[in-house]
Amino acid sequence: MSRIIFFVVLIGGAYFLYRRFVSDAEKLQARSKAAEKERQTGATGTLVKDEETGEYRLRREEE
Repeated sequence: MSRIIFFVVLIGGAYFLYRRFVSDAEKLQARSKAAEKERQTGATGTLVKDEETGEYRLRREEE
């Protein structure tokens, strides 16, 4: 019985780490694709509209 619990915990942990790895890889790919597009167009950044003030600003890294 203890072996079954051990393997269930092991498989659950491996699945969690796999999903985290895939999520991080997708974020990195999206960031890389955006940077490549900025290089191709010659842009120095991406503007986003601030909903509170109505002004445009450069997009932050974490957005």
